[in-house]
Amino acid sequence: MFTFLTALLCLILGYAFYGKFIAKLFGIDPKRETPVQRLADGVDYIEIKPWRTFMIQLLNIAGLGPIFGAVLGAAYGPVAYIWIVLGCIFMGAAHDFFSGAISMRMDGCSQPDIVGNLLGKGMQRFLVLFSGIMLLAVGIAFVNGPAGLLASQSASLLKDVPAGSFISASGISVSGIFSLEWIPIWTSLIIVYYVLAVLLPINKIIGSIYPIFSIALIFMAVGVAGSMLWLDFTGTLSMPELTLSSLKNFHTDPDLNPLFPTLFIVISCGAISGFHATQSPMMARCLKSEKYARPVFYGAMIAEGVIALIWASAAIAYCGGAEGLNASEKTPAVLVNEICTAWLGTAGAVAAILGVIVCPITSGDTALRSVRLIAADALKISQKPMRNRIWISLPIFAVALFLSQIRFEVIWRYVGLANQILAAITLWASAVWLVRERKPHWYLSIPAAFLTSVCITYFLNAPHNLGGLALPYTPSWIAGTLSAAALLGIFVKKSRK
Repeated sequence: MFTFLTALLCLILGYAFYGKFIAKLFGIDPKRETPVQRLADGVDYIEIKPWRTFMIQLLNIAGLGPIFGAVLGAAYGPVAYIWIVLGCIFMGAAHDFFSGAISMRMDGCSQPDIVGNLLGKGMQRFLVLFSGIMLLAVGIAFVNGPAGLLASQSASLLKDVPAGSFISASGISVSGIFSLEWIPIWTSLIIVYYVLAVLLPINKIIGSIYPIFSIALIFMAVGVAGSMLWLDFTGTLSMPELTLSSLKNFHTDPDLNPLFPTLFIVISCGAISGFHATQSPMMARCLKSEKYARPVFYGAMIAEGVIALIWASAAIAYCGGAEGLNASEKTPAVLVNEICTAWLGTAGAVAAILGVIVCPITSGDTALRSVRLIAADALKISQKPMRNRIWISLPIFAVALFLSQIRFEVIWRYVGLANQILAAITLWASAVWLVRERKPHWYLSIPAAFLTSVCITYFLNAPHNLGGLALPYTPSWIAGTLSAAALLGIFVKKSRK
């Protein structure tokens, strides 16, 4: 319990102090005119209340990342706490803040345009393609998974329908409707929802239902945390503590899953995620004042770190330790469902379904909406007329439908590394912004160099995940570290000019 509460306190203090420092470093100006005040179009540039933008931002960036990623990361042991806390405060939240705040200074432009302005047109063209493909993969990965869960979990909940109920009397077969054979139907229904969420003004669907689902996500996290603390207090279970003896890799196959760099790839959304940089510009177009940048961008990431911290602790505690978690071999979806049901009862079962079905869907739709915005910005096509949005979106959904035929596991294995590559590029671009503003860049260039070393090392040493180069571990991390150090040296030399 002590480690969990200390980590939680650190995240809160990180927002209060380092978040305030980062906002001051950027130069937040509450009197400065924001994009929505200059460019309101009734579609993407619409003023939304600050508390709603926070809730939307949280659900945009969260999805299943801080839940499933934290559960998978917990297999490495309590050392995951260090990455969640330090990564979230000094890297992830700063990354999210700068991606959103810089977008506000650049008329709400999308992430490739921000990077292009700071790192050059070549990088911009690369990111239009790279981020577009990654977002499509995220969107479709968050179709297949929820569709399968809708079929299986709904069948489980409704298997005991009373004989005299409306469903039974109407002759509808629950097992038929919610069988795995209906996955294509569920997939089609989710995609129809995606079409509406992508094409309609942001305040119609996203601005209306996201705050409700965000509250549900927070309720689930708070309920799990409260139950866990109470069970630990009463001695029913033992929460993990970070000690010198537990400061090691608990994974059952540490050779194929070394702490560095694999832990830093597995736990992305709970610490730092490049996906967030593609989502922040959406809210940058809706904020009426720069003074809300810290609570919306930095604050939402801290909230996600808290959620990740809760689920990493819950996974270890529920399984009786990191060793028990590894031995259980349960998927994150199964484990989340069991924890919520065991600790929260019926409300927990409903919350689990909400978490593993609704949360990914509400990240998938904004991922595809981001693809539309990126394409529109690249082609300089106004998105105010509906016909322009339709023409931009048609090829996006055509590719999405094709990718939806690929298994979730195949798509997702490539998303983790792509996520952190995008985050590293965003950090480098933000460091350049600080240089241009004649401000110290170290607060972002050092995290950028660290994440670069993670990405290079992972690519060189993780053939089982990527079909990569299959180099031995030691040469891989040496090459990754030296490459990142060399890049940092080049950056410092250029920045002095």
